[in-house]
Amino acid sequence: MVSGLALGIDGAAHDGAMLGGGDTIAVVGTGLDRVYPKKHLALAHRIARQGMLLSEFPLGTPPLVANFPKRNRIISGLCRGTLVIEAALQSGSLITARLAAEQGKEVFAIPGSIHSPQSRGCHALIKQGAKLVEVAQDVLEELNLPMTTPGAHNSDTAAEPPSRDPLLEALGFDAVSLDALQARTGMDTARLQAKLLELELGGQITRLPGGLFQRFAAA
Repeated sequence: MVSGLALGIDGAAHDGAMLGGGDTIAVVGTGLDRVYPKKHLALAHRIARQGMLLSEFPLGTPPLVANFPKRNRIISGLCRGTLVIEAALQSGSLITARLAAEQGKEVFAIPGSIHSPQSRGCHALIKQGAKLVEVAQDVLEELNLPMTTPGAHNSDTAAEPPSRDPLLEALGFDAVSLDALQARTGMDTARLQAKLLELELGGQITRLPGGLFQRFAAA
């Protein structure tokens, strides 16, 4: 899995790849002695140990705005396909998708709510011919890859499914207001806001304009 170490989906994807026993490469827009965003310092150190940090910029290069779209051609170039999970219409992810198409690579996109600004870029890609993805198998079939579980071991005992957070279940995957969440969960305002902040800091949900909250697909 190759991505750019950005906040949100990028960080979740790197983390998920390593947790699943897979390989991951972070292509950064700074020198390798800098970590941006700083929130991902610990994640970058884990990737350096378990995967690879890659940069075309010399040591000491700070996080300059122009360098991030520039490095996207490396992200798409290292992959057989590019999957866009969330993207606004003005998004660096769409730059990566365009570069992937120009390089002759496959482009995939996950649809979302028509009310979410973070889904509009994905919908635009699907309209332009990107493959709609609902499950991992959709990507594997397009790339003619077998369905495997990296790092999995044979076991006579089936693993128990992970416990789910009731608030995450109530969120679903569409943007939702605080009032709607209160109606779904019965939680009081103070407790609900505290729990939402905890999930937001944990990278499991994002706060949208208009007082809306949305769950990340990786959560």
